[in-house]
Amino acid sequence: MTSLLQNAFTFNPKVDINFDGGNLTSDAGLLLYREFDKRIGFSKSIEAHLRIKDKRLSKVHTNASMITQKVFQILAGNGADDCADSLKNEPLYKCMLGKRSLASQPSLSRLHSRMDQDTLDSFEELHAKQLDTIYALERPNQIILDIDSTNFATYGKQEDSNFNYHYQTTGYHPLMVFDGCTGDLLKAQLRPGNVYTSRDVVEFLSPLLTNLKTKYSEMPLYVRADSGFATPELYDLLESEKVQYTIRLKANATLYKLAKGVDDKLTDLCKNDMCSYHVLYEEFTYQAASWSKPRRVVVKVEKPADQFLFNHMFLVTNMPIELEQVVCYYCNRGTMENFIKEGKNSFDFERMSSSSFKTNANKLQIAMLAYNLNNWFRRLCFDKEDQHLRMESIRSKLIKVAAKVVTHARRISINLCTYFPCKNIFLKILENIQTIRLQT
Repeated sequence: MTSLLQNAFTFNPKVDINFDGGNLTSDAGLLLYREFDKRIGFSKSIEAHLRIKDKRLSKVHTNASMITQKVFQILAGNGADDCADSLKNEPLYKCMLGKRSLASQPSLSRLHSRMDQDTLDSFEELHAKQLDTIYALERPNQIILDIDSTNFATYGKQEDSNFNYHYQTTGYHPLMVFDGCTGDLLKAQLRPGNVYTSRDVVEFLSPLLTNLKTKYSEMPLYVRADSGFATPELYDLLESEKVQYTIRLKANATLYKLAKGVDDKLTDLCKNDMCSYHVLYEEFTYQAASWSKPRRVVVKVEKPADQFLFNHMFLVTNMPIELEQVVCYYCNRGTMENFIKEGKNSFDFERMSSSSFKTNANKLQIAMLAYNLNNWFRRLCFDKEDQHLRMESIRSKLIKVAAKVVTHARRISINLCTYFPCKNIFLKILENIQTIRLQT
């Protein structure tokens, strides 16, 4: 038994603590996500499309309900499976999921172990279906496919985890493609750690292109990628699909030779002022030995301020726009680095804790669900001035909100703080959510 003396504070003897506050929650903002989930049919879509081999007869913790639970845990920053044990009797989660208690860590771990290649395929179908739902509500004018790879560090004996010389660490080397305009993660694929950047990129991208062009033929498609994806197979795929692209090339002796004319012009331009910044753009036709045909290459040559050496950027493109526009368009792909960073820091993209490669690949898909649900929520439900908020800011302002859960005979009351600083934003988002109407 804890004595009253132990619950007192020495800084002020009049202050003491107890744990008799009732059913309190620290994540009341998740109610907004649950309402958004209901409006767009997110959980129902998981239940309808997810395929997991399962001989259990449990009706309490179905596979779909556990995936939904895991998504909400990630949104609240509790992505680790063992967080489920401490949240087992959390009143808000039980209210949102309609359960007497949450699935435990062992239940979630067994769920992950049951996932296989068929589950992985069903996740891809699920993502496509949910994207259709969002596009029915708000369709962008264009889609810019930003392709990149990244590193997921591992610290155990994970299957196919290998040392990557580029990142100088052991882990996985996944492929990802984001929509550069909206930030949606359109596809993600886990790969062994030692594969080259462009490995299987054509097989990765081709089904996505086919799906988008079939469903949204009127929507222009564009592709951007860095020099790791400068492969003739990718150029041929994009040209056959009539997709416009800009991809950076690795500099070589032939490209430097073709750019000599612009180097000479820049030398003349800055010979009387070697301290200031200067830049020139040029284009030429180039065909590497492995290419099926010549292609347009745009070169940017710049002399940074207070530097004597020139920097070169070579871009292969089939876009019929001005030289400077090509370079500006390509450089905007840097936004994707922020998307990847947020996915790793806020949505547990890197939580590759299973020894099985296939299980880790499926875990990435669950993290992708959480990432996209938040991205759609922010885009469709926030006012314009708040749509820039990153997940950490959203958590601190809207999700991590204290409330008391009071259960009555016929209803449940969630009592938030009277002086909640973001009350007006909270209510406005709820109003925006409830104006969403899906076409039937």
